[in-house]
Amino acid sequence: MLAHSKISIAPYQHQYAREISDLYHISVQHINHERYSESQLNAWSRSPRSAKHWDLRLKRSKAWVLLLTDEISHKNRCIGFINVETVFQRRGYIDSLYIHPDWQRQGWGEQLYRQLELWAKVQGYQRLMTDASYLSKGLFIKMGFTQAQRSYQQKSGQVLASFYMIKNL
Repeated sequence: MLAHSKISIAPYQHQYAREISDLYHISVQHINHERYSESQLNAWSRSPRSAKHWDLRLKRSKAWVLLLTDEISHKNRCIGFINVETVFQRRGYIDSLYIHPDWQRQGWGEQLYRQLELWAKVQGYQRLMTDASYLSKGLFIKMGFTQAQRSYQQKSGQVLASFYMIKNL
């Protein structure tokens, strides 16, 4: 961690939408895994989406951000986010979990997930589901998810494989 800074988790607010858009794009474009080609990564995120897109997407769900706060200037920088769907048909579906590449593999995804799971239990959710990438599958297994089936998404002519995973609460 940087000197004079701290990391915290907070509920999503609209002022983080632009940072989330950039963070999502940077995270996807920095994937270095033999299962993902450059064409697939570009289909996943060719360029940052609008802040409005992310604001609408995250406001219709329950979302948290991982914030790096400079303790001198008190400025926050979003370095990660997670969200879960709350509407009936998709209730409990974890839509996104992204950590900035500079902060990956330090336990922050696990911390964001634990915040989400705690909230879901308080809300009375019976289970959580997600389509995990090759990169996030290990984290979800560690958190107690089991793979139900392989899943595939088609984007811009590319097929992206993932793993539909479930955890009963």
